[in-house]
Amino acid sequence: MVTAGSVVAAAVDIANGEAGSVDWNATLLVFPLLVFPYNYLVFSGTVSRLMLWLRPTSSRIGSTRVNLLMASASLLAVLTVASACRSGKSGATVAPGGGRAVPVLPATVVRRDVPVYLEGIGNVVAYKTVTVRSQVDGRLMQVLFREGQAVRKGEVLAQIDPRPFQVQLHQAEGALARDRAQLENSNLMVKRDKELVGKKLIAQQQLDSDQAVAGQTEGTVRMDQAAIESARLNLDYARITSPVDGVTGVRLVDPGNVVHAADPGGIVVVTQLDPVAVLFNLPQDELPRISDEMARGKLGVQVYGRDGATALGKGELELIDNQINQATSTLRLKAIVPNPERHLWPNQFVKARLLLTTHKGALVVPASALQRGPDGTFVYVIGADQTVTVRSVQAVSPTSDLAIVDKGLSEGEIVVADGQNQLRPGSKVSVRESGSPGGGRGGGSGGKLGGKGRGEPQ
Repeated sequence: MVTAGSVVAAAVDIANGEAGSVDWNATLLVFPLLVFPYNYLVFSGTVSRLMLWLRPTSSRIGSTRVNLLMASASLLAVLTVASACRSGKSGATVAPGGGRAVPVLPATVVRRDVPVYLEGIGNVVAYKTVTVRSQVDGRLMQVLFREGQAVRKGEVLAQIDPRPFQVQLHQAEGALARDRAQLENSNLMVKRDKELVGKKLIAQQQLDSDQAVAGQTEGTVRMDQAAIESARLNLDYARITSPVDGVTGVRLVDPGNVVHAADPGGIVVVTQLDPVAVLFNLPQDELPRISDEMARGKLGVQVYGRDGATALGKGELELIDNQINQATSTLRLKAIVPNPERHLWPNQFVKARLLLTTHKGALVVPASALQRGPDGTFVYVIGADQTVTVRSVQAVSPTSDLAIVDKGLSEGEIVVADGQNQLRPGSKVSVRESGSPGGGRGGGSGGKLGGKGRGEPQ
């Protein structure tokens, strides 16, 4: 038999999704009630009139009263179902004491070191880039490197025909031997002239002339020595070596060609890749903080790929550019990063994170726990009786995920990290897991502040 109680129970079961316990006889009446409440009122009134018409005349006396009772019962059923539907949508549970418990995601106040990073985009630049050119003219006989080969400073890269320079060296050595002999003869003549002048056998003018000739011959000898050094230098230039440690690029000249010292292209470009330089930009408003921290010591820089997650290297901040870009209101910084594994390459687009400072032993909560009201920043603190209280705090957010609390909380207290929109002071709460619907912010599973904040090294 379908009663008013069974109709209401069926409505509540449908609203709560408990289809297994639904009285389907009552549901036939509840369904139009859930979909079209007004039509159900009309339907129930029509049924009541039909039942009264089928009864004897004597039983129709109180028809008006019966219609009023039926309408009241229908209205009561509508209100009951609507209330059940709202309760089902809110997702709240009923607390043991009868109050409404709001599901929230908690987080524990912990003490930890919090690094402060400044993140900017930039690109990799070779620490040194050298175009290797010939310093003498001649035919290129050999190229002793492979394209893309790692070379060391002083390693021979190419060989120019050395024979012309060897000939010049031999000529200079011969001239030196000749002029040295002449110098010795001049010195002997000067020595003899001095003895003869002392005996008054020759004039002083003869001694002066021989001394001048000896001086000219000595100058010629020195010029010959310079010619020998020049020939040896040209001979050394014929062996083209790498000026830096690095990696060779594409070969620009093939063996057999005649190269000149004035050629603009050179033979090959050598790029030093370990270490490399990283140039990145930061807002000009950060200049005072960066300058203050640089005065205290070296600042670390972490380099990541374009996705911001792949670590490519770590280095130190080398300098701040001496000019600010007026068009973008940014300042350019240069970091030097060791690159032994060659993860960084010239012109590569990267993200750089500058470690500005580290807050030691700071009280930390998820940034999502901070709420803002007319009286300032506050959080909801969960008590032992599973009720929340409002607590005013003083906090800063050095990262997008974490907040440092300077005043208002103690280590170990539990705050609400998600679900605050349904809370009021004194509200009862129930703990939900981070993976539950509506979760995903704040601390990790179990109600503690887990993991590392964004911008913190993994």
